[in-house]
Amino acid sequence: PFSLTEAQHRVITEIQRDMASSKSMNRLLQGDVGSGKTVVSMAALLICCENGYQSVLMAPTEVLAEQHFHRVRDWAEKIGLEVGLLTGNMRATVKRKLLDRLSRGDVNILIGTHALIQEEVTFKRLGLAVIDEQHRFGVSQRAALRNKGAVPDMLVMTATPIPRTLAMTVYGDLDVSTIDELPPDRKKIRTKVFFDTQREGVYDIIRREAQKGNQIFIVYPLVEDSDALGIRGAICMAKHLQDDIFPRHRIGLLHGRLKEGEKERIMTDYKAKKISILVATTVIEVGIDVPEASLMVVEHAERFGLSQLHQLRGRVGRSDIPSYCILLASPDCGASGLKRLRVMESTDNGFRIAEEDLAIRGPGEL
Repeated sequence: PFSLTEAQHRVITEIQRDMASSKSMNRLLQGDVGSGKTVVSMAALLICCENGYQSVLMAPTEVLAEQHFHRVRDWAEKIGLEVGLLTGNMRATVKRKLLDRLSRGDVNILIGTHALIQEEVTFKRLGLAVIDEQHRFGVSQRAALRNKGAVPDMLVMTATPIPRTLAMTVYGDLDVSTIDELPPDRKKIRTKVFFDTQREGVYDIIRREAQKGNQIFIVYPLVEDSDALGIRGAICMAKHLQDDIFPRHRIGLLHGRLKEGEKERIMTDYKAKKISILVATTVIEVGIDVPEASLMVVEHAERFGLSQLHQLRGRVGRSDIPSYCILLASPDCGASGLKRLRVMESTDNGFRIAEEDLAIRGPGEL
């Protein structure tokens, strides 16, 4: 229901050329949050299936894998392709049937989480492996997925390449495609660092956005409070915010310890605007798409990596509503923590952020 940008067309052509060559593709697709990487990966999946091969897409969380599954299935079924979903929490009988159909070649596109790299997952003819949010996976996990086929083409996607991936591009292990253009309806996200002493002002901003009918994310680094680290946790703060700060607005709570059904119910309620403010941990870091969300507040922001902060910021600004990101720093955040937050304040370019990250942290052990 939309036109692709020039950058998307260009990148699809680069991928198509790689897939048609006699060499195996090993390509990094980088594009800023909201630039439309998923639709480009769909084109690659389609090219693979058109040529009689199976393809696989691995995502780091069940929430994101399910979102991809519903989106891909909607278009794939119309053109006669079968799409399967594999996650760690599936019932054994359902999983056995899916794996049986996969090994026979009846499933064209398989989408899933780390569960994809289990030994019992076998493809009849795997031609393409796509890894979304590649910064969440290790090198051996990527290799395990590739080993499911006879050297299939590989496409890894990211909004902010981590230092090691940047180093791999420098040393020639990965070709790079860049989507350097956002769809025309995307608004810039204004980012500002606030300190704990300005908390009441932050609460006023949240209140104003909620009163306009917009939705808000408030993200915490931990599920529960840690006295040793002096960190507020999502569970306690959700209760405090609901009871004492925003009693007129319904607050939801989302974290990794919840059962899958509960996570799905909360996300469905949030998307349906039954919840105004969603208190969460980094489970919402990638892929969550809520167009009505206009404000991202990150508590203890100095405890997050730059890639994470950029991903979190990308959960807002997904429509034409003016959007904001507030990085709330702890009193003891220190000079290096503040330096990283100032990088976020000064740019919304994921590649520049990744380069700053490389300059600050180094590439790790190569």
